[in-house]
Amino acid sequence: MSATVNTTAGAAALRRRRGPREGRSWVAYLVAIVVIGITVVPLLFVVLGGFRTNAELNSDPAALIPHHWVWSNYTSVLTNAQFWRNIYNSLLIAVVATAVAVGVGSMAAYALSRYNFRGSEAFYGFFVIGLLFPIGVAALPLFLLLHDLHMLEHWWGVAIPEAAFSLPATIVILRPFMRAVPGEIEDAAMIDGTSRLGFFWRILLPLSRPALITVAILAFVTSWNAYLLPLLAFNDQSNFTLPLGVANFQTQYTQDTAKILAFTGLSMVPALAFLAVAERRIVGGLTGAVKG
Repeated sequence: MSATVNTTAGAAALRRRRGPREGRSWVAYLVAIVVIGITVVPLLFVVLGGFRTNAELNSDPAALIPHHWVWSNYTSVLTNAQFWRNIYNSLLIAVVATAVAVGVGSMAAYALSRYNFRGSEAFYGFFVIGLLFPIGVAALPLFLLLHDLHMLEHWWGVAIPEAAFSLPATIVILRPFMRAVPGEIEDAAMIDGTSRLGFFWRILLPLSRPALITVAILAFVTSWNAYLLPLLAFNDQSNFTLPLGVANFQTQYTQDTAKILAFTGLSMVPALAFLAVAERRIVGGLTGAVKG
């Protein structure tokens, strides 16, 4: 009898403990659903709006599902050579900016994490402050610098500054990873005859692979979505990146809202697909950086 009473009391206590937790979990789910709705519904409106006609958009702009599915808006964009040119320009600049940011950032993070020299923390603090530095503040001096260096209308005139603005985040994420590698591993490598460069290339970089993938993804997405830097450097439409191409297309086809929505919807596909594939890599690398 006493055992039954104890079991019943224990179950009641367990229910009382679970009650507030279950309530909080439902609130969290509700907030997540609201956030997803606020985020996804505008994207669906843009994508599905590309399948509508301008007359339908004008008569019923709040409708989400098209009454008559029109594929010509998307086919006209996909057969537009300028659209694919914009994608190529964005891809070229993003790849170069990512390679430079990860390469230079990994070397700087190695020096700041494995060497103790006077002013090392000040250098690291300088890069941390760089996270707060908006690119808009540097717009005018950067334009004048690119003009003096004759780098306007050239893709490297955008890729190199974008890599520079990605360096602070790259170093801040990589430094904890590299510092967390035990010094005994480096000592053992030195005893085996490995140079400092060999240790960096053969041991430290492979061990820091999660962080390297994370910073590469962040640098790539930042460069892909950049608007201000390409706007400063490019005036020729053949050099436009995808964000500039979207803005230029909206200017050219102001009255054709359905085609603008189709162009905008297709321009979102590469970035969304890339982020969907790389999401776990980003979370894993940032988690390791925080632990380090």
